[in-house]
Amino acid sequence: MSHAARINLFSHAPANLKAMINLSHTNKKGALGERLVELVQLRVSLVNGCGVCIDMHWRELVKQGLDPRHLNAIGAWREAPWFSERERAALAWADAVNALPHRDDTDAAWPALREHFTDAEIAELGYTIAAIRGWNAINLSLRNQIPEQPAPGM
Repeated sequence: MSHAARINLFSHAPANLKAMINLSHTNKKGALGERLVELVQLRVSLVNGCGVCIDMHWRELVKQGLDPRHLNAIGAWREAPWFSERERAALAWADAVNALPHRDDTDAAWPALREHFTDAEIAELGYTIAAIRGWNAINLSLRNQIPEQPAPGM
């Protein structure tokens, strides 16, 4: 299997790319807060194995001042002591939604989600999960690689 990128994503379908970027930016500016959105994006990207997204969201959370040790434990968030109950509810929901349609754990994750999030926040979380799953699918299918040097501002 080749590890070379298949096409340059940024050179094609500019309207679609702009819409995806706008959705991602909108998610970060919503009621969930940038930190929680980034944590969810990092978790979903880890589960899906998207190196480009893992690198991007890990770096963003470090820029926000999160302890790298805490971020490294997001793969085992259930055992890590430093995630709040709200963050745990969001991460559990992200895991459950990301597993669809192969597995449906949403009934188990729903009560904690309802306890910590409003209906509007749940909708925003859904868009966040959908957007990062989309980015993961695009990057993985096109074999986009983690850049040696991140783009300026990234």
